[in-house]
Order: sequence, then C-alpha cells, then structure tokens
Amino acid sequence: MDKIVSLAKRRGFVFQSSEIYGGLNGCWDYGPLGVEMLNNLKQAWWRSMTFRDDIEGIDASILMHPRVWEASGHVANFTDPMVDCKQCKARYRLDHLYEQLSPKNLSKLEEIVFSFLQTRFSDPVGFETFLAAYRKQRDDIQLMTVEGLLDEYRKLIKDAKFAKELLAGYFIDPNMADSILKLVNCPNCGNVGTFTEARQFNLMFKTFVGPVEDTNNVVYLRPETAQGIFVNFLNVQSASRQKLPFGIAQIGKAFRNEINTKNFLFRTREFEQMEMQYFVKPGEEDKFFEYWREERMKWFLDLGMKQENLQWHKHEKLAHYAKAAFDIEFKFPFGWGEIEGIHSRTDFDLGNHEKFSGKAMKYYDEQTKEKFVPYVIETSVGASRSFMAFLCASYDEEMVEGEMRTVLHFHPKLAPMKAAILPLVNRDGMDDIAHTMTKDLQKHFRVFYDDSGAIGRRYRRQDEIGTPYCFTVDSQTLQDQTVTVRERDSMKQERVAMSKVKEYLFERI
Repeated sequence: MDKIVSLAKRRGFVFQSSEIYGGLNGCWDYGPLGVEMLNNLKQAWWRSMTFRDDIEGIDASILMHPRVWEASGHVANFTDPMVDCKQCKARYRLDHLYEQLSPKNLSKLEEIVFSFLQTRFSDPVGFETFLAAYRKQRDDIQLMTVEGLLDEYRKLIKDAKFAKELLAGYFIDPNMADSILKLVNCPNCGNVGTFTEARQFNLMFKTFVGPVEDTNNVVYLRPETAQGIFVNFLNVQSASRQKLPFGIAQIGKAFRNEINTKNFLFRTREFEQMEMQYFVKPGEEDKFFEYWREERMKWFLDLGMKQENLQWHKHEKLAHYAKAAFDIEFKFPFGWGEIEGIHSRTDFDLGNHEKFSGKAMKYYDEQTKEKFVPYVIETSVGASRSFMAFLCASYDEEMVEGEMRTVLHFHPKLAPMKAAILPLVNRDGMDDIAHTMTKDLQKHFRVFYDDSGAIGRRYRRQDEIGTPYCFTVDSQTLQDQTVTVRERDSMKQERVAMSKVKEYLFERI
C-alpha cells in the first residue's frame, strides 16, 4: 500500500488535500492523471447504466430540504456513539472499541451484559427463560467479539422490536458502556479504561442557509446521493414517460463526518458515489435483485478485475430499510473491503417520503389500473473506492532485463493516457512528425508527447502511469511512413502505418 500511495503522489494521481498547510485528514485531491482516470471510470459506469432504454440520469442538488433526511432516517439513525481516550486524546467509535476486547475478558463481559439485560426485562420469568436458552447453547457459540455475543441475544429474543431497543440501549447506556470500557485497552496508547463517557455523534455535516445561524436555517451536506433520486422519482417518471421497471442513475459528491478516516481513499469524509435506483413492481424485487447482482459483478470483470480479487459478502444484519443486501468486496493490500453494495430496499424510501411530505409517491400501472408504491433495487458504487481498487489491482512489479519494471495494467478504457508519441531523436524531422501525430490524435484521445531521455527510459515512465501504447517515430518512418507501436503488458513491438494509428487505437480502446 505504501508503494501505491507513493506512486500516486509522485506521478500525479492523488495528492493530500491542503498539503502545504499540513493536510486535512480524510480529504484528497486528484492530480492530472488521477482526474483523467476518475473521469474515465465514471464515464464507463455512466455508459453502462444510461446507454439502455430503461435507465434515466439526473444530477440532484447537494443541499436538500432538512425534512428529506428525517424521512430517510438519517437524522434519527445516522449516528454513532463516540468516546475519547483521556490519555492520548484519540477518538473512537464505541462499537469499534468493543471489538478490541480480549477473549479472556469475555466472562467478565457476560456478567456485565447479563446484569444490564436483567434491567431491560420487565418480566423476571422471561429473563430466566432467556438466560436458560442462552446457556443451553453457550458451548457452541464462538464469541470472539461483543457483536458475536449480542447476535446470540438477538436470535434468542423473539420480539424484534424489543431486540432493536435492546441493541440501541446496549451501545448508549452510560453505565453499561463505562463498565465494559474499563476492560478495554486504548488501541493507540495501550492504557486500560481511560475513556470518556460515550456521546452520540451524527455523521452528517451541518450548515446553515441564509445569514442567520439558527435551528430554522439548518441544512445538511448530503451523506448519500440516493435521496435526490427518490424525491425526484415522479418528476423523472413523468418527464421521461418510463414504465416499470426502470431506473434512475446519478453520480455525485457525498459527505460523512467520519470519526476515523483510514486506508488512503477507502474511508474519507468527502467522496463520490455512482448510484442507480431501479424501481420495480412489488413481488418482482427478488428477480431484479439477482439480475443486478450479476450485472454489477460483470462490470468489474469487464474492466480487467480478476475474479480471485473479488468476492460477495452477504449482510446478515440488515439496515432498517433492507430486505436483502450484498456487497462486492475487493482484496485490497490491507484486506477485503466493500467497493459496491446491491440492496433490496423495499418501498421504505418512497413510502417514507410520501408520509413526511404529504405528496403521493405512487406509480399508476395503466395495464392493471392500480396505484402502488414501487419497490427499489439499489446499486451503489464508491467512485473513490473503485478508483483505489483499480489502482491496486493494476499495480505490478517485474524484473525486465536485470531491472525492476513498475507497471500499472489498466484496462485501456480506464488508462489516463491512451498513448504516448515518442520521436526516437530530435532531428531529421522526426520531432516534427511526432508533434503532428500528437495534435491529430489529441482530437480523439488523451495522448502524451515525450522526447526526453533514452527511449527505454521513456517506455518505463509510460508503464508506471499505465499508458497502454507507445508510438515511436524513427528513421524508418522517414522512409515508409510507419511507426513502431509498443504494447505495455507484453512489451511486443510491431510496425503500423501512420495513417492507421487512429484506427488502431479506436479498435483497442
């Protein structure tokens, strides 16, 4: 990972934001090559989504009416309990700290949790029944984290509403949290039990509209792009005259005030999402859920990802709106991480917006003459995370003629530069021919002119930024109007007529 981050800065893919002032944690700037690659990635996604009959595109505002986020559940649910270490001042999400608990403290943990649970049961007999059922299968439970213990409680408690309240109380009850944190070491400084009381932390950035900063003027930077699609569902459907099933796609910035950013572009406070919400008739959601799972995995494979670096992760614990959820995970240098989520969201979003806004969000089916709130299948890709995944997947080092070659094996669609034009020497008119070639090709592709240094050294520079083809103007060009084309991955060379270079690139890109 260190090599990739170093290359990203050195070659102009990604820079630390505000670096001359010490940087701003969790924020990154895309350099000359990075912005080209990111645009190529977004364009590849946009074409795959909107170059078909059943998906329309929009670009919704970042700032939206605050009631949108009440309806979506973000105001009430988009919070995390947070604590600070009193010694080193490091800040953590409470549930992440619970995961640091050592296995030897699990018996102490159980005593604390049982004591807490007993206060949550109004019926003493009910608690004893629950406790007996838990102990009966205790030996079969692999409890390596507090989450594992809580999952077992949830399975045993039949009342889903009570189980949800129990879960919420478990994380935010001050006495409960304080007792458990006395058993936990700070991951940063190693001190035990030196944490502040837990307090709720909303992940949305808050700002104000207008000159007066009061509660009546509060708005939020959107934490996701999906809600802009949902509130425009009927606008798009009416304007485009689409019939179910159909989708709405959007690419845009989102903002989350993450407590801890980490792993380069993987978790940041400002990022870009590529989302598509596919609206279907209730009862048909399972069929389209499987369809979009297949389509989205195929998209990554078609752009050069290897199957062994991708896997499906099924969500066992579902979000409050979800019927089913799968993630596509990529094998990053630090481990598996999500790059796309495919979710069956039922009618939660449109139904809630109908309730909170008072405006009907129902679709009228002309064939059956019925009105209903559509169900939704969501595909949500992190553009920044996908960028990072393709960067990691393409990075390679290999020995060539006694020296190490660093190469980025980008799919030609994603490569920031499609070709390099290289005059062998700057004499006999070779440089003039190369300049003319460059200007002609720049009408159609991003290409790079380079006449500095030995030809082998120039090839290596292009390999390091992932340029798939290099065209060299040499002495034979002066005789027969052909150039040498060198392919990045195989390093094989062949002669191509200058008049066919544009056609050559179009065929391969």
